[in-house]
Amino acid sequence: MIIPWEQLQPDTLTSLIKEFVTRDGTDYGFKETTTETRIEQVRAKLRQGEAVVLFSQSTGQCNIVARNSL
Repeated sequence: MIIPWEQLQPDTLTSLIKEFVTRDGTDYGFKETTTETRIEQVRAKLRQGEAVVLFSQSTGQCNIVARNSL
């Protein structure tokens, strides 16, 4: 189920994005970027509609995914 990111509390959204960008196995290529920069990049993707917050009712977990991967 897609959860509109605008309906999340700002602190909750930031925590979700931070967990996403610091997750083990997340690869951002050759250029090293700060966590804050990566958070803002993901936030921009959400605003642009290129990414969505996905909630799994079966596991109770949220994730951020590219819209075109749905």
